[in-house]
Amino acid sequence: MREDDVKRTLLHLPKRLLAWWLAPLAGLLAIAGIQISGAPAASGASIPPTGLVCSTSATGVFNLTARSGQISTPDDNLVYMWGFAPAGHPFQYPGPNLCVDEGQRVTITLKNTLPEATSIVFPGQEDVQAGGVPSGPVFDGSGNLVSLAKTAGANGGSMTYTFTAGHPGTYIYESGTDQEKQLDMGLVGAIVVRPASGPSLAYDRIPGHPVVDTQFNPANEYVMLLSQTDPALHRAVERGLPFDMTKYHPRYYFINGRSFPDTIAPNGAAWLPSQPYSSLVQIQPPSDDTSNPFHYPSLVRYLSTGPVTYPFHPHGNHGRVIGRDGRELVGPNGQDLSYEKYTVAVGPGQTADATYTWSDVDHWNPSTNPIPVQVPPVANLLFKDNATWTSGSPYLGVKSPLPQGVTSYNECGENYFMMHSHALNQITNYGAAGGGMLTLLRVDPVGGCHS
Repeated sequence: MREDDVKRTLLHLPKRLLAWWLAPLAGLLAIAGIQISGAPAASGASIPPTGLVCSTSATGVFNLTARSGQISTPDDNLVYMWGFAPAGHPFQYPGPNLCVDEGQRVTITLKNTLPEATSIVFPGQEDVQAGGVPSGPVFDGSGNLVSLAKTAGANGGSMTYTFTAGHPGTYIYESGTDQEKQLDMGLVGAIVVRPASGPSLAYDRIPGHPVVDTQFNPANEYVMLLSQTDPALHRAVERGLPFDMTKYHPRYYFINGRSFPDTIAPNGAAWLPSQPYSSLVQIQPPSDDTSNPFHYPSLVRYLSTGPVTYPFHPHGNHGRVIGRDGRELVGPNGQDLSYEKYTVAVGPGQTADATYTWSDVDHWNPSTNPIPVQVPPVANLLFKDNATWTSGSPYLGVKSPLPQGVTSYNECGENYFMMHSHALNQITNYGAAGGGMLTLLRVDPVGGCHS
């Protein structure tokens, strides 16, 4: 499947589907300061429509429950899943984003309501204890590996894991039991370790080496947990039947537990009760004022919990990869080893941190600095189903009239770019192009949108 074919399919979605996911756009793409109701963070606080939703604990104590439930897909299917949920809350996929501080002692108690044993492992964390002893592989009496960590027994068992949050960065927590099945079933989540230098930094500042600085705009911080699933496996698990993994064939690909176009719906969208996290990314041209948070870039934290590499990229932009697997890209003498990259390849079990900005290099302005070529009149453009995201103008922050009868879901002259896996089979919903592991990058004018 060529990329042009995917784009063409995306631009010619059926009118029924367009109405379903375009209609809420004006509301969900409100300025970041607006608060909405929906799936709460662990603290019960209201959450922003886009960006990272953190579950935090002043004491470092988290209680999770392994539950079963269902998620919905944009093609009106339901998929039986397992997932980690905050204690006392219903099933969700993926698990809550656990945000902790560097050096904080973290205690996670897992209660298991599933019909088989499960566990949690924390790749990248050191000296993890399970049940009060060092966590490690578990074998049966014949020497066969049973689990990578001590388990919480089926149907009500529990296990407590403790560790001290180490290096700042992005990490995965996931089942360490029967991973081939249980990760696909949904037992995954993200951990963000905040540096001691401050929450607006991805990594600690290095004394004497000020050139290496990972400061970002906390209002534009995002997690993109990449995963996939084969509904045939899930159907077999739901029915208590065996499944031949040699016949494994993923049909759905997710960002934060959602497939496009659900990926751009807001955090806590009421129609996605068990899939609480958006993956819409927002940036704007940087301010020259260093005291303005928008002087600094947006930060995207990529995590892969699938069995293959996901080559992820935005259209029209490069990101700067500043860290991998919870380690800043810096040399032994403070050398800046970060690099610009169009496509960030995130392999199985890996994480990557990348910053994004959008520089208005030419400062095009319709009055003072017009684009020096003839811009095609909008009357010459075809608007599929008379609906569009375009502002009608090539200038950022400017809206122009559209042909009569065309509905624009553009708010204030912002621009939109696709962000997606470049393995094009991964941007499908059960084989239908224009879905799956795809979201949008929204570029707002300086200062954002104002009502």
